Amino acid sequence: MGQQEKVATSLAGAVSEGISASLATVDAELARRYPGDPGTRQPVHTVYVPGDVFAADTVRTWGAAALAALDEHAPDAAGFARVLGLSDELAEPVYTRVRAKLEREPIEDLRVDFEDGYGGRDEDADAARAARLISEAYAKGAAAPYMGIRMKCMEAAVRDRGIRTLDIFLTGLMEAGGLPDGLVLTLPKVTYTEQVSAMVRLVEEFEKARGLESGRIGFEIQIETSQSILGPDGTATVARMIDAAEGRATGLHYGTFDYSACLGVSAAHQASDHPAADHAKAVMQVAAAGTGVRVSDGSTNVLPVGSTEKVHDAWRLHYGLTRRALARAYYQGWDMHPGHLPTRYAAVFAFYREGFEQAAARLSAYATHAGGDVMDEPATAKALSSYLLRGIDCGALDTAEVARLTGLTRADLDGFAAPRRGELTATAE
Repeated sequence: MGQQEKVATSLAGAVSEGISASLATVDAELARRYPGDPGTRQPVHTVYVPGDVFAADTVRTWGAAALAALDEHAPDAAGFARVLGLSDELAEPVYTRVRAKLEREPIEDLRVDFEDGYGGRDEDADAARAARLISEAYAKGAAAPYMGIRMKCMEAAVRDRGIRTLDIFLTGLMEAGGLPDGLVLTLPKVTYTEQVSAMVRLVEEFEKARGLESGRIGFEIQIETSQSILGPDGTATVARMIDAAEGRATGLHYGTFDYSACLGVSAAHQASDHPAADHAKAVMQVAAAGTGVRVSDGSTNVLPVGSTEKVHDAWRLHYGLTRRALARAYYQGWDMHPGHLPTRYAAVFAFYREGFEQAAARLSAYATHAGGDVMDEPATAKALSSYLLRGIDCGALDTAEVARLTGLTRADLDGFAAPRRGELTATAE
């Protein structure tokens, strides 16, 4: 290489150094508040099962019930495709993958519920039993990838009960061998940031009591009240809640029915596609962007039960709501019944498979600087990689077929999907 040509400048090096020094605090704040996505798998849904109903075979029985629903109401790919409006091209691969998913991993994230869904009379015993069964499931390789509990909230009437249940559950896990990697805790009905701070203090104290590394225990914040979206001073309270969690918040989960009722939406119109729901989730999404905290949609209470006609109607509704959420970048939702699993996975698999080839081609062109009819930037390459990785993680796509069309390994995809802010900007330059 020849000698680099010298170019003229007007500013002394001290100017750049001084500006960098003046922004050092901002740099540190950006790194702390906006570390980016953690790069771990995000489940496509959360299933909640009442604490008095949860059993050792819950994951398996949900899968079996979902398969039975398919056998009864859509026994072949063509019939299932007609119900949901799937293209001929997608019908067979989606149906085949849905059945395989229900056999292999019917639930990706399970929450044993001690809040609204709980109807037991001995919460101490049920919490201890949940810890034992979850520990055994992980030990036997029979657990869902993510499992945990939804405790009662931090409001005065149920606060002590919620704290005790969490203590019993976590203590039971520790006594059985330790906290599993897939442990997830959900704090519901958060209204004030002080309740998040209280949850931080609670898990800190548990970590100290059991000799755990500080920060080991994280938790989801369930957004179910108007006060958690907009504070009395007009600010977005949910953003303050993320900050109050001190790095422990793992997710923001929208509570469809409590939030709708809080706003006075009549029961017949309480749904995840109501304008009030769209507003709440949009605020959650913006508040969480870049923080590493993930956003989850809520659920539908229309269950696929009864006659085949009623099941098909419920399936179409759930499929449509799930596809709508995915298009809006809400990659997770809540399912209330085994009959929701076929349409949860059908919607997710169709979403990734129908856009797979185009995404792979665009990412390949970007990675090889081959050009094409779309000029993508680093931020778009990040989105394309994340799209493909999500598809692989849930089972919609195979690693081999992604590698064949992109020429990229899993490690390559991870690299494109998770550049830090400064790295992304530097690449753009």
